[in-house]
Amino acid sequence: MKMKKLTLLAILAIGSVVFFTGCKNDDYEAKVGVCPLVVSSIPIDKAIDVPLTQIISATFNEKMDPETINQASFIVQQGTTAVVGTIAYNGLTATFTPSSPLLPNVLYSGTIKTLAKDLLGQALQADYKWSFTTIAQITLTSNPTAGGTTTGAGTFAKGASVTVNAIPGVGYAFTNWTLNGTPVSTTPSYQFTMDGNKALVANFAFQFAVALSSNPAEGGITTGAGSYTAGSNVTVTATPNTNYTFVNWTEGLTIASTLANYTFPLNASRNLVANFTANTYTLNTTAVNGTVLKVPSKTAYNSGEIVVLTATPATGYTFTGWTGDATGTINPVSVTMNSNKNVTANFTAIVADTYTLNVTAVNGTVLKVPSKTAYNSGEIVVLTATPAMGYTFTGWTGDATGTINPVSVTMNSNKNVTANFTANLPNTYSLNVIAVNGTVLKVPNKTAYNSGDIVQLTATANSGFKFTGWSGDANGTLNPLSVTMNADKNITANFIEDVIIPVGPIVNLNTAGDFSILTKSGISSTGITSVQGDIGVSPAAAAAITGFGLIMDTNGQTSHTTIATHVTGKVYAADYAPPTPSKLTVAVLDMETAYTTANNLVTPAPVLEQGAGNLSGLTLAPGLYKWSTGVLISSNSSVTLSGGANDTWVFQIAQDLTLLTGAKVNLIGGAQAKNITWVVAGQAVLGSQTELYGTIMSKTLISLNTGSKVTGRLLAQTAVTLNASTVVAP
Repeated sequence: MKMKKLTLLAILAIGSVVFFTGCKNDDYEAKVGVCPLVVSSIPIDKAIDVPLTQIISATFNEKMDPETINQASFIVQQGTTAVVGTIAYNGLTATFTPSSPLLPNVLYSGTIKTLAKDLLGQALQADYKWSFTTIAQITLTSNPTAGGTTTGAGTFAKGASVTVNAIPGVGYAFTNWTLNGTPVSTTPSYQFTMDGNKALVANFAFQFAVALSSNPAEGGITTGAGSYTAGSNVTVTATPNTNYTFVNWTEGLTIASTLANYTFPLNASRNLVANFTANTYTLNTTAVNGTVLKVPSKTAYNSGEIVVLTATPATGYTFTGWTGDATGTINPVSVTMNSNKNVTANFTAIVADTYTLNVTAVNGTVLKVPSKTAYNSGEIVVLTATPAMGYTFTGWTGDATGTINPVSVTMNSNKNVTANFTANLPNTYSLNVIAVNGTVLKVPNKTAYNSGDIVQLTATANSGFKFTGWSGDANGTLNPLSVTMNADKNITANFIEDVIIPVGPIVNLNTAGDFSILTKSGISSTGITSVQGDIGVSPAAAAAITGFGLIMDTNGQTSHTTIATHVTGKVYAADYAPPTPSKLTVAVLDMETAYTTANNLVTPAPVLEQGAGNLSGLTLAPGLYKWSTGVLISSNSSVTLSGGANDTWVFQIAQDLTLLTGAKVNLIGGAQAKNITWVVAGQAVLGSQTELYGTIMSKTLISLNTGSKVTGRLLAQTAVTLNASTVVAP
């Protein structure tokens, strides 16, 4: 009501050109003029679902003194905590731009204080206050991370209908959605009404695959293949095709079952083969005045097997056809074995008539097969025309016509056949060659080629790439390649990156690899310590990080050290503002998973008890190493890791890892710290002036003493202690 009364007075003052006195200024002297008022705000008072990137503004009834629109007169708060932002004034409007996005589903308040004054120095008569609530947010995660993906996260208005989706990855099935550990839906597409912030988890279960095949493929069909949840009972069925009988199920060389309907509990992926045997039949052939060739020739044939019968007449006879279980005159004839069969080849005596075949060819040649001076009646002669260089075959005339080449001529009279050829017209063609990540040499290298010219192309890959083949008007992988120019041609030489497959096992740190130091219970430092990269602790709070002189960042999500070189990156703790707690929870889970995975590696076959646990003076090739004891590097001694830039080392240590004073790990041959993992079930203790390369994953404590240096990461499931030490991210 007070604002409305003052606005009305302002209107009356303007309309009647009467000025009232009594507006407050900085020295509380009355001056003639209109009192300044806030006439509107963005967001409006009591607004809800305000965007997290909202710029907050207040509009006045008159121009204000920009010097009085500042951090003291324009305040935005979350509860009693002031929001950090930038204030600007333009026209009649003051704006407040938060330095970082507003928090979701949070009540904020805005205040324009009486410190704000107009150009006459007259102040607001009372503080102007309003409040608003930001829009709520949905966050989604997958459990486990590799189990699948999710869609639908974001901000939504109160009361909005929201749908989130879970998509299982290969080898996984969706289980349910949970909110704070409580199941809320068992359908992958979960719809609900927005009523506040929600952190939903899509849970997935691992599946095993059942692969089925038939041997032989035509022997029968199988059902029951697919993916199933671990531990479930699976039934597979083998059904033989006609003329086949089921024998058994096998897996590798092992017989799994002789039952066509085979039920088993699924505890691992399986690859089952249904074996069938074909029914067998006999084929008897009869031939008088000739012979019959059977291909294949066997005493018994499998059901469905095809046998080719070829009848050959004796001299003076001609084949006239098949009778019995094969009919007609086709020779050879194919017989499908689906029962016992009897087939007779019939021959009759022939009357010997002979004929001549005269062939003429100019600017080319003709090959006669067979080539004889006289041919028996009914004999077939195949004529093949070949043009001379610069000529093209155009067709047959005489007792053969058309352009079919070769052509078959049946000898039932004396015949004369001419092969006709015409000269080629000269043509030239272009050859365009494309090569990315390599080069192509053309020999000869010309802008145009005559028809029939042969060009040799040689592809050469750039460093780090390899040639994979030709495309366009050439194909295959032959290199060099000969191209015959009979048209304009475009040819591409294709190259791909030559990937070097590393030697040794692979360890995936996932998000734990974002940290140079990550622990669960604490990080302590004495002396001048230097850490390159980020450090974090969870579930312990920031109080468990000591000796660094932490200063909280303005976003409340991270902190930094008083001396920049102590920690060059950011410091994270479980009690910092979101999303830091969830980020750390995922990272610690990834750290534990990486430890378990690395400690359980069995491939490649591990080298056992190398040096009886004392690595001093040894040189180790890439691979997997395992000890049932602790591992030691003696004082002022070293171990050398020799391998390429992509090779890996994993050391599985059942007790402690100890480096005595001056002990060192050396790398040669291009070996890199990021590819080395020390998996320590006990403590990892590095003495004074020691140097180690690689990631240390300890089940308990990691301790670095004076002057020690690690080029790698320290991932401890209890604590890390540093004494004037250096940690450099790989």
